[in-house]
Amino acid sequence: MSGRARREETVDVVWSGDWVAERLGVALEGDGELRELLGLALRRNPKRAHLLVSNVLGKHVPQKPSVVYGAGYGLGERVRALLGAEEARRAVVLGYAETATGLGHAVADGLRDAPYLHSTRRPVAGVAPAGGFEEAHSHATSHLLLPEDPGLLASGAVGGASALVLVDDEFSTGNTVLNTIRALHELHPRERYVIVALVDMRSPADRDRLTAFAAEIGARVDLVTRAAGTVSLPDGVLERGQALVAEREAEQAPPPEQAEHAVQAGRAHTQAQPGGAGAVASAGPSGGADGAASHSGETSEGATAGGAADDSGETSDGPAPLTRVGLGWPAGVPDGGRHGFTPAHRAALEAALPGMAERIAAALGDDARRGPRSGPRRVLVLGFEELMYAPLRLGTALEEALGADADVRYSTTTRSPVLAVDDPGYAIRTRLVFPAHDSPADGPGDRYAYNVAGAGFDAVVAVVDSTADTPELHAPDGLLARLAAHTGHVLLAVVPSYTPHPTPAPQEPSMLPEPLRGPDFSSYAPEDVGWLLQDLSDTRLEAPTEEREEAIQSGGAHYAESLPVEYQPSAEYQALFTAALDASAARIARAVGTVTETVLAERGPRPVLVSLARAGTPVGVLMRHWARHRHGLDLPHYAISIVRGRGIDATALRWLAAHHDPADVVFVDGWTGKGAITRELAAAISAFEETSGISGFDPEIAVLADPGGCVRTYGTREDFLIPSACLNSTVSGLISRTVLRADLVGPDDFHGAKFYRELAESDVSGDFLAAVAARFDEVADEVDAATKELLAADRAPTWEGWAAVERISEEYGVHDVNLVKPGVGETTRVLLRRVPWKILARRGAGADLQHIRLLAEQRGVPVEEVDDLPYSCVGLIHPRYTRGATGADGKAVQGA
Repeated sequence: MSGRARREETVDVVWSGDWVAERLGVALEGDGELRELLGLALRRNPKRAHLLVSNVLGKHVPQKPSVVYGAGYGLGERVRALLGAEEARRAVVLGYAETATGLGHAVADGLRDAPYLHSTRRPVAGVAPAGGFEEAHSHATSHLLLPEDPGLLASGAVGGASALVLVDDEFSTGNTVLNTIRALHELHPRERYVIVALVDMRSPADRDRLTAFAAEIGARVDLVTRAAGTVSLPDGVLERGQALVAEREAEQAPPPEQAEHAVQAGRAHTQAQPGGAGAVASAGPSGGADGAASHSGETSEGATAGGAADDSGETSDGPAPLTRVGLGWPAGVPDGGRHGFTPAHRAALEAALPGMAERIAAALGDDARRGPRSGPRRVLVLGFEELMYAPLRLGTALEEALGADADVRYSTTTRSPVLAVDDPGYAIRTRLVFPAHDSPADGPGDRYAYNVAGAGFDAVVAVVDSTADTPELHAPDGLLARLAAHTGHVLLAVVPSYTPHPTPAPQEPSMLPEPLRGPDFSSYAPEDVGWLLQDLSDTRLEAPTEEREEAIQSGGAHYAESLPVEYQPSAEYQALFTAALDASAARIARAVGTVTETVLAERGPRPVLVSLARAGTPVGVLMRHWARHRHGLDLPHYAISIVRGRGIDATALRWLAAHHDPADVVFVDGWTGKGAITRELAAAISAFEETSGISGFDPEIAVLADPGGCVRTYGTREDFLIPSACLNSTVSGLISRTVLRADLVGPDDFHGAKFYRELAESDVSGDFLAAVAARFDEVADEVDAATKELLAADRAPTWEGWAAVERISEEYGVHDVNLVKPGVGETTRVLLRRVPWKILARRGAGADLQHIRLLAEQRGVPVEEVDDLPYSCVGLIHPRYTRGATGADGKAVQGA
């Protein structure tokens, strides 16, 4: 096929945004085809209630595969014309998970010879992250870049002529794309970037920001879109939208007796969907009746899609049999762009597509041919979250193979919850709900398929990768069973998940460095901790806080490449620390005892404590003291460096593996915020084990306090003041935060840190340990009871903190979760190390926040008391920083 988009048929006179527009006064203004491309829906969101729903993306709205593919391919042809054939051949295309993975791949096809990579939310063992970033607007925010070829993103950097082409479905504020460019430009600067989107919906201010950004990084940044416009929002639209969502959800919820019947019948998955999701409507886009649909997405009695199946075909009798289709996927061709997709892969896939489509057509049989009723049979090819391109291309090939005998459509499942309303003027007519079936890294949760129920599909071809072909997929409440209630035939096509070839392990150095110990490095006793760090005490690394913040946010530096000037506490602040330690010593002792006993019970008998420097180090020392005091155990304890966005110290891990069994290692940290380090560690350990050939490390972190709900092993989940968070090096053995800079840390070196010997007179590290250890005996019984209760409890991470951070980021217009620091400890760090914008304090929070209020007063930072805050406080880093700026208006102070 030429790849040119065929003009969409516009048989409906009702715009699929009318329902929202009429009720909320939302206006979509722009290019002539904008309303053909976009509809509107609603979701529960503290910042934006409306959702732009694309009619040509193939995510929420089933569309002809040729239209979906042609939309992306046509954009790719425009980029090729912009760059020229030679530069287009050397370009690299990067798409965004999950929504734009297929669109980006089609754009890469339009460039013809460009390799393709998309970001992913699925960590993959054996592939070291080449980078990562956060997408604040998304339902799931964390993105990883996992190219099989580590040099893929470096190709065409300064010294070469190629461009980096970034593809997203819509360009709304530009925050995500610009943050990505900033992060990649820091690692691999290049002279040209091209941003591609179906629609450009930026405000005038955001358009000006792109121009300024290009000038700031010294590169050319072009924008290629199919249509442009704006969304006009009247005053109060957010509140009215939230009220409307709540009203519709209440109307669509099943009666309690119906919900109980569904649960007992084993058919209901959930009764109330988080995030503003609505009920599965009783009629679909075609207007046909669908009496089997319900709020819970339950299947009809007797559906057989939950049973086992093999390549031989149907599993059993029933109204919607399941047929497994053997595709004959070409060997060596990746399932998509998660690890990179080359021109050679593209050629092999194109050659195999016709044969795979014929296998699907044969399995469809009469479901794809004309039958007793008039008109062609309707067939849906349903992709799976990030797996958009493979099912899309199978759909285009099936469309050509069946011709006029079938009306082939394409869409995919998604993580994002959206309200469903059965009205022709609303973009999301129906919704199916089912549990995740690919063991996601962020834990179990609901997934959705929109506009499938009631759409009159005679057959659905569900396409998943082999990682997602799990018991959950085939369960009575799984995706296949949900589909079986709404179609006559379900086909399952499994694409083999691509396994990248492991990167060869580097040569082991002849001698690994040895740990540093006090008193030569740190004020801790030598037996208390071995620092897997190198001493950079004689290197000038400090910079004023304002200069560091400006460099970090501009993309000119990574936070781990320099150090903030050490905060010297005033006498008043020092008195606050002493009072806080006296008041909380017993509370800390209980948490130390509880987390240590939990570790000994589950990871004993002699775990190796490895604290994440430096916040984890005082906790690791205290855990060691508890084990010795209560059990006479002399546990080994080391401190190791981990850097957000850069991973863990691989040399330190090799040292640990050479001296201890990796299975005995327990990573220790002080507290959790939103869980970024928890995720960073899991991905870093996975990558290290695959590339080094060393296995056995458990990436789970044990923490003193887990207010973010991010880990299983903790002393408490309360957000309270841990006095060690009040100070910097003077409560952490006089050691700085860790440093990772290429000119100082070689491939076989430990990460670096400084020992501030000159601050010895202010050191309270020993006082902190002694005050907490003095309370061990009095809390012993409480620790035993708490440990017993925890060991019997469900301690699965809830990730409540991450959800709260996403909400706050949007509610306060920050639009970057990295600038939202939740909890007492992280808020303290914001005030001591960064340029704070404002502090959110839970109304009524008392003594735990005295030091926060004092620091905020000293820095002139407003403290805003709020209700319904899951943490005691949250620190907001200045989102629009210019040197000297600390005010809430985003402007520099006088004289800056």
